[in-house]
Amino acid sequence: MPIETWELLSYVVTVLGLPVAIAVFLFEKRKERMAEEEEVYEALAASYQDFLRLALENPDLRLVSKARTDDLTEEQRERMQAIFGLLIALFERAYLLLYETHLSGKEARRWRSWEDFMQEWCGRDDFRIAMPALLQGEDPAFAAYLRKLAAETK
Repeated sequence: MPIETWELLSYVVTVLGLPVAIAVFLFEKRKERMAEEEEVYEALAASYQDFLRLALENPDLRLVSKARTDDLTEEQRERMQAIFGLLIALFERAYLLLYETHLSGKEARRWRSWEDFMQEWCGRDDFRIAMPALLQGEDPAFAAYLRKLAAETK
């Protein structure tokens, strides 16, 4: 082949091949990022399921009741406080990993499911009463967000 043909082929590869390679690279990176986001969401969902199992393992605390539980022993109150502490930690982790001010699409749906969980627990009197102590030392933006949800849920 003459040198001009090789030169022409090298231009074709540069003009067509390089943009295609960049597009494929960007597509793969986006796919990786989406897989990582899905993995984070799945891990959080598994942690919440573990929490719900813990709540079910403690029926004496009546954790799924919306009404305040007044007739608990000191030991039961301590267990309830510890369980609520675990829940706050889980909610904070979800907030830090999933929440952004302007979400759309799949990210917005994922966040709304966590927001629903938070609202549900904020509707529980015992949880709302325990919240101020549990939010001390937590991320300030998360604490403000959860306080706002609790105020709206009352």
